[in-house]
Amino acid sequence: MVADISLPGAKEALPDMPGTTSNLPPHQNSWLDRPSHHHWLEAEGERLLAFYRASRHPECGFAALDDQGRLPDGARPDTMITARMTHCYALAAMRGEPGAMPLVAHGVVALRGALHDSEHGGWYGALPREGETQTKQAYIHAFVALAAASAWQAGHEEAGPLLDDIIDILETHFWDEHEGRLREGFSRDWSEDEAYRGGNSNMHATEAFLQLADVLEDAKWRQRALSIIERIIHAHARPNDYRVVEHFDSHWQEWRDYNQDKPGDPFRPYGATPGHAFEWARLLLHLEGSLLRHGEPAPGWLIEDARGLFHSATELAWHVDGEPGLIYTHDWDNQPVVHERMHWVVAEASSTAAMLLKRTGDEGYERWYRCFWDYIDRFMIDREHGSWAQEVDRHNRPSSSVWSGKPDLYHAYQATLLPRLPLAPTLARAIADGAL
Repeated sequence: MVADISLPGAKEALPDMPGTTSNLPPHQNSWLDRPSHHHWLEAEGERLLAFYRASRHPECGFAALDDQGRLPDGARPDTMITARMTHCYALAAMRGEPGAMPLVAHGVVALRGALHDSEHGGWYGALPREGETQTKQAYIHAFVALAAASAWQAGHEEAGPLLDDIIDILETHFWDEHEGRLREGFSRDWSEDEAYRGGNSNMHATEAFLQLADVLEDAKWRQRALSIIERIIHAHARPNDYRVVEHFDSHWQEWRDYNQDKPGDPFRPYGATPGHAFEWARLLLHLEGSLLRHGEPAPGWLIEDARGLFHSATELAWHVDGEPGLIYTHDWDNQPVVHERMHWVVAEASSTAAMLLKRTGDEGYERWYRCFWDYIDRFMIDREHGSWAQEVDRHNRPSSSVWSGKPDLYHAYQATLLPRLPLAPTLARAIADGAL
């Protein structure tokens, strides 16, 4: 029986950790095998897609919605949101969602037009404003690559040139063959290289590279994903008790006190971010599955590290302050720093539990999977205004200390798809091949 996560309790009251010998009752088949659970996930995904249609900006691309699902006055088209929306609606279009392809087209036009720097190449972070200094960030470009690959897989003709453009920018400016990872950021004209390297941007590059490998049928991108994972996870997180190091200097030396004065930064928070440990763990499983699917060598440590990351994240983030939920960050003494619970963290946790259950058959992951969705159902899903709360505080009340409004559906929507898909191929290719 899944623990009652609505009540504070000790670790002993929580779902079993992976590797225990307890079993589900004989009549309790996995939720992953139940058509009724698949139907619930499908309905929730459709609800999310319907809500975020309103984020279509009349000028170009997509912008963040407020808590009620409205586009605020003065909303600014945002490149990350536009790319994520384009990716998600491309997946929906391939699944037969009426009205999704026009939204894909709207996103592609923006990414090829106003959000693209026609003078120097690459993509702005948002629609430029006069007199504003713009930079080129790897994080943004990773999502442009994901969007371009999904839109192209969905059959949008203009996504082909977009895909060519983003690959050229990744190859020319961001990918460092010697380091085997991405550089982080540049000035608008590419003349200045930011003296920082980030785990977050490389994590999303890993996701994009795995999809590029599947969509383009090019093994080079899988090997680049492996290179990133080997260096950031196997070489840094594994010897660090699977706590993911997020920040590095330009020589890839760990920068553990980075942003100590800004612990709640939405993209580069101080300390360790357990949500990224979940996300990395899932990507390790996708990489292993992709390598094996193509008959390429898959290091045995991929599954070991995926399990280690999941275990560390649950141990250090779940229920650690007396309330259910996964904290945003902790310090290097494993003490909570930002107690707020982000919707994307539990979305990734549920998806990763599902992937580990598929990969290992360990029923401990079934318990975690149910636990996370029970939590989402109670505290995250907003049945009055739509979508999910972006964050709640340490007492699981709506909060906006890190994120406000309801920017986009990317993490939540993928959480409704991934449990119903195999480990490989990646989302766009799997859906195009009829897996869902």
